[in-house]
Amino acid sequence: MTTWTRLLTAALCAAAAFVPNGAGAQTIAITGGKVYPVSGPPIENGTVLIKDGKIVAVGANVTVPSDAEKVDASGKWVTPGLVDAETQLGLVEVGFGAGANESRARSEQGITPDFTSWDGLNPRSALIPPAREDGITSVMSTPGGGLIAGQAAMIDLFGDTRAGMILRAPAAMIASIEDQGGDGAPAKGQQIARLREILQDTRYYQKHVAEFDRGQSRQMSVSPASLAALVPVLTGKVPLLINVDEASDIQSAIDLAKEFGIKLIIGGGAEAWEVADRLAAARIPVLAGAMSNDPISFSALGSRQDNVALLRKAGVQVALIGNGGGDEELFNVRNIRYEAGNAVGYGLTWNEALKAITQAPAEIFGVADRIGTLQAGREANVVVWDGDPFEFATRAVAVYVRGQKQNDVSRQDLLTKRYETQPPNYEKP
Repeated sequence: MTTWTRLLTAALCAAAAFVPNGAGAQTIAITGGKVYPVSGPPIENGTVLIKDGKIVAVGANVTVPSDAEKVDASGKWVTPGLVDAETQLGLVEVGFGAGANESRARSEQGITPDFTSWDGLNPRSALIPPAREDGITSVMSTPGGGLIAGQAAMIDLFGDTRAGMILRAPAAMIASIEDQGGDGAPAKGQQIARLREILQDTRYYQKHVAEFDRGQSRQMSVSPASLAALVPVLTGKVPLLINVDEASDIQSAIDLAKEFGIKLIIGGGAEAWEVADRLAAARIPVLAGAMSNDPISFSALGSRQDNVALLRKAGVQVALIGNGGGDEELFNVRNIRYEAGNAVGYGLTWNEALKAITQAPAEIFGVADRIGTLQAGREANVVVWDGDPFEFATRAVAVYVRGQKQNDVSRQDLLTKRYETQPPNYEKP
């Protein structure tokens, strides 16, 4: 067995061995830190009181019960757990051999709205511990690929069952309008027209479901299961998240949402700043990053790193995501805080950046009553930092998810420990 294989096996075993207990009857008081509730101004020498997995009080003069476990956060920063608004964490494993990939449903047409991605969620994914170690406590875990990839879930990084992790499912329907390249690949105009056709069929299906069941309906462009899955999108119960970069295509997505009266979210949005006023007027939120400094395709030639700051200045609600793309973004979900730091460097205020990785994604996906802020009644997803969380050298010294302190051992920890004690043993050819 190679050294790398042994390390990977050890990490997977360590991750699998960590099974958080239920919240239980436990009272915890995090005291003395600078508390950033996000829902209000910072609190110097503040206290966050947790009981039975929930926040029960936040403030400067909170009475701490005598039986509470006290956590001294003096000189430290206390924030809500961070939220990554679009990733495939829990669905795709590390790119090592033929790792699991539960993010894509098979379809010749690339249209699978009935695909419920969370049914393949892996609570023991080897990629969860490093994310949680760096203060990520919740993510929007999304399917990918195709015109309509399927349904996504907002999850807490907690527990050993899929049902126990889920905050909201479905939290969004995922679609994409993108350059696909190659002979025979559909043009973006064709993709938009196809989306319109499917939504028109869904509207018809919604009004004629009885005739459809009797076999008296006209022929549809997609399966009955797909149409049924899209009905909540038409009724406004589930938003449609369209990953799209080019400004003209974003305009088309806005027109589509207006035509069918659906709740739209723009993902990626490299050129969203160009149509910021229209997005703000339609109250359409955008999920965007601030790390990529070059166009990643011809659809993103107008990309710029102050995109997020310009969107917020125009009044668009923004949640930050990792926009590096591909396996790198998935492996480094924890880098969401550096996206926030970069956004600050390019004009976003510090408070707005923190909101963009806590409260904003919670609001966008309908779970703000549970996560995203430090308020009484919210889940006790709390992080204690040894400094500004957007600074590279800062570390999370304590991470609580639903009131349980996480004691993760990631692959990075094992590698660090190994090479602190002995150098790599490179074999000579």
